[in-house]
Amino acid sequence: MGYNLLHVGFGNMVVSERIVAIIHPASAPIKRLKDEARTQGRLIDATEGRKTRAILVTDSNHVVLSAIQPETIGIRFEGNGRESGSDR
Repeated sequence: MGYNLLHVGFGNMVVSERIVAIIHPASAPIKRLKDEARTQGRLIDATEGRKTRAILVTDSNHVVLSAIQPETIGIRFEGNGRESGSDR
């Protein structure tokens, strides 16, 4: 059984079929979502210390932080994670 992997930056991959939402992290409810995930051990930080530019929510209720813009991740998602691009 093969999985379609989505590149979320710095060599980190997420199974694209498990993603429920790709969100911009600026709003207060999203910040609360991130904080709750951190306290419950459901937060995965894939930013390599960079600024969080996108938050991915999975069907298992895990929250993945990415340093790549949500629009870029969306383009990669539509291409099933096979699109290449820089980690800006």
